[in-house]
Amino acid sequence: MWRPGLTFKLSVLLACIGVLTSGATGYYAYRANRTLLVREAGRSLMTSTELLARRSSVAIDDIAADAQVLASLPSSATVAQADDGSGKNAARERLAQVFFSFMTHHREYLQIRLIAREHHGLELIRFDRDASHAVRVEQSGLQEKGQLAYVFDTLALARGHIYVSPITINHEQGAHSAQGRPTLRLATPVADNRGTVVGVVVIDVDLARLLERLQVDLPGNYEVFLANEWGDFLVHPDVSQTFGFDKGRRIFMQENFPTTRPLFEDGRSAVMLNGLTQPDEASSRILAFIRRPFGSSEGNRFVVLGLSRPLSDALNGASMLGGSIVRIVLISSLLAIILAAMFARALVQPLQTLAHAATHFFADHTMEALPVRRTDEIGVLARCFDRMRREIRSQIDGLHSRQLELVHLARHDALTGLPNRMLFMERLEEAIRDAASSGEPLAVLFVDLDRFKQINDQFGHSAGDDVLVEVARRLQELLTGADMVARLGGDEFVVLINGPRSAGPAPGIASRIKQTLDEVLLVNKRRMTVGASIGISQYPVDGDSAGALLLNADAAMYAAKSDGNCSYQRYRDLPDSQRNRTAKGVVPQAQADDLAAAQDDADTVF
Repeated sequence: MWRPGLTFKLSVLLACIGVLTSGATGYYAYRANRTLLVREAGRSLMTSTELLARRSSVAIDDIAADAQVLASLPSSATVAQADDGSGKNAARERLAQVFFSFMTHHREYLQIRLIAREHHGLELIRFDRDASHAVRVEQSGLQEKGQLAYVFDTLALARGHIYVSPITINHEQGAHSAQGRPTLRLATPVADNRGTVVGVVVIDVDLARLLERLQVDLPGNYEVFLANEWGDFLVHPDVSQTFGFDKGRRIFMQENFPTTRPLFEDGRSAVMLNGLTQPDEASSRILAFIRRPFGSSEGNRFVVLGLSRPLSDALNGASMLGGSIVRIVLISSLLAIILAAMFARALVQPLQTLAHAATHFFADHTMEALPVRRTDEIGVLARCFDRMRREIRSQIDGLHSRQLELVHLARHDALTGLPNRMLFMERLEEAIRDAASSGEPLAVLFVDLDRFKQINDQFGHSAGDDVLVEVARRLQELLTGADMVARLGGDEFVVLINGPRSAGPAPGIASRIKQTLDEVLLVNKRRMTVGASIGISQYPVDGDSAGALLLNADAAMYAAKSDGNCSYQRYRDLPDSQRNRTAKGVVPQAQADDLAAAQDDADTVF
């Protein structure tokens, strides 16, 4: 009877060890890679969700600012106080032109209305969105709205405050395209010179169009979710799931995605889930949800915003790596069998070599120094694992690079590449802290282009973008490495001057900026001039906080803009009455009349 000898037994034993070791290592590498890719994809998705939430907050703030600008126009109070809507008058017609301009330049606005306090909340001016056009509602179509919450709640607010309505379906009759659309209303009081509230300005916003604009740069396979503080879906990839409270059957986010329940019940700020760890909830997707306050700071109103992306996108790299791992495991198993037979016939040294390779080759401390230069089977294994390691790192580096791009976009202006308002305010606060400790001054220069609107209207937004890029380049060339220039939005730029140059030389710098921007620009073979008005505030004489310095520089800029012979204006040189109004947070009169003045007094741009 044949009995297997030691050589055969060792061969079988060592072959089994090699095959099992290769398979376990390949399985662990594949699982670890899948987990890592999904985790990094989740972090990237959470960053995108936070960025979308930040954009939404900024967009709502911009809409609120538009409402306040309209409410602060002197003619708004005049019309709301004296007009009963019985006929046309010059003041109401001029104000209607301003309302029409706002409707034309904001496609997400469904309605803009001026509603009087008297006459049961009668609409005095009303523009509706009809398809892609702004339509003024004639006198016969104006309605009394005093019984609606967004009117009488806003009338109870003080001047400068904003009413933000819940997001609902618009059921008001005769609202043109607004009827039946998911709508967000923002309203602000209109007050006369004595501070008495005489009416309200209401802006109805198309929520779907607003979100469509905010997520324009997101990948097409991303899906958006939005729920109110109760959990009712307001936005969902399946529109039949939205606004259930309006259809008689409520559909809650915390029931569809139980993991999100702490967002509504415990006040948690963010949650993530994916199809690997929560297959029942996430199915084949990765989802990220965050909770953000909504409306006024009073009460506990909030919304939950979420994004999702296909899980398969994140696992594409893992699938490719899985095929490589299978091939590596097969090669490793074959090499293990061959080596087992060789080592079984050898003496102690080959056995020791095999034991050491089987036990220590895949340890973490050996991964940094793989013997890739060897020409035997160990070298083959080393090169295979090195290739696998490079593939994993390449996937991680790609995800990290995309995350850095998102972070950069959140802090810089996409058109000019300059820092945006958020980054500028951070740098200004740091500069104030440094100046407070060193005793050195600093200055803030608020630069507003004089004829940018005419360039946009005459030559188009593409030419306007080219002008903004050229202005940004010229401002950067004028400044030193210690200074900073940022774009706040539109045609507004702001410059931070540090150190001794911010005291005496600051007006000189403003003069050079004015001179540079008065020079002829050559854009698309057209010669044009844009010009600028500049306001200067200095630390600490004009303010000891970032917000105060920026506000005072803005007020000085409007003073310079209102004076046609003044290229720049320092805040300290403003009349005491104007400085006191700015200190109390009152919008300067120049800012209120800016739209009318720009139409009447603008110079030619070429």
